[in-house]
Amino acid sequence: MLIDAHSHWLPEEIISNAHFFHKGWGDIEAQLKIMDASGIQRAVLSYPTSDAHLKLGSISQVAHLYNDNVGQILKKYPDRFIGAAVLPVDNSIDMLEELNRATDELGFKAVSLASSYNGIYLDDKMFLPVYEEAQGKNLPVFVHSQIVNPIGYERVKDPLLTPVIEYVFDTTISAGRLLMSDIFRTYPKVKFVFAHFGGAICYLKQRFDATYQMLRKMNFVKDLQGLPSDYFKNIYVDTSGDTTKANFLLSLDLMGPKRILWGSDWPAKQDVAAGIKAVNDLDLSQEDKQNILGGNAGKLFAL
Repeated sequence: MLIDAHSHWLPEEIISNAHFFHKGWGDIEAQLKIMDASGIQRAVLSYPTSDAHLKLGSISQVAHLYNDNVGQILKKYPDRFIGAAVLPVDNSIDMLEELNRATDELGFKAVSLASSYNGIYLDDKMFLPVYEEAQGKNLPVFVHSQIVNPIGYERVKDPLLTPVIEYVFDTTISAGRLLMSDIFRTYPKVKFVFAHFGGAICYLKQRFDATYQMLRKMNFVKDLQGLPSDYFKNIYVDTSGDTTKANFLLSLDLMGPKRILWGSDWPAKQDVAAGIKAVNDLDLSQEDKQNILGGNAGKLFAL
């Protein structure tokens, strides 16, 4: 089974009120065609994050709009798409209500969060009820890089440096804060899925562990009751259309083949075949390749 763990679709109202996206982001029929041509049985639809809320008035409005429209796709194509619901993070009282509406009424099977929201990261206490619910309902939490005011944006605003560097490190900081706030340890059954190989987490494995051990000897950092890598190896990462062998090798070294999910990052990246080939070219057993290409995601959603 081939499952795309990282793809996007947006309704017209969000596309027209965001500065980056074009109508191709709202063409579900084009996605189905590429899925059929590539042999993809199912695809996860998650929110790419946008600035549409700045024009529409609130993140809450975007969340309800997105969930309602994706819910229609899930109803029309129940065997092709898996929905990750957006939450109204600007209204903590409504977050659980919307999560329950999306999962109980609209057919969503996961949660879609940005790595941060105006400098507020996912270790904030307002997210704790979401993790409780995700743990109880066995809902994977997909974390996508924040594109609005990511870390570093207050110093450097650049059309290339922001998406290449700042998006990546916003994801990295997000995972790091979940580590340091003990969220990973407190909610061990929550299946966090970080896009783009988890930012720089895999690259920083040795530095995390060595620095932590050094600082613990000085009693300069709190006791995590394990090495940082002990926690990071239990999260999931998706490949996000990447074909770089070094990134695969780093993630294999930290997480192993059972924690990596193949994802296309459609429609941002459209060479789906290259992403699949990158997995098949790895020096792994056929079983490990099949797990990365869909088996791991299938288990994640109990398909």
